[in-house]
Amino acid sequence: MGDSAEKQSRPSFFKGVKAEFKKIVWPDKQATLKQSIAVVAISVVVGVIIAILDFVIKSGVHFLTSI
Repeated sequence: MGDSAEKQSRPSFFKGVKAEFKKIVWPDKQATLKQSIAVVAISVVVGVIIAILDFVIKSGVHFLTSI
């Protein structure tokens, strides 16, 4: 009984998906490049901060355990 309702709703679902995809505004090459550079730079900075914190914490734990 529910099969006919599902079959009728699927085409309308895909029509809705198609309509939504037409509304998407993709960034241009310049914006994509700038955003990619920002992501890489922030990732490197966060990685360096984590590495420094890791070294400081490791040194502190080693100091405390050697007492």
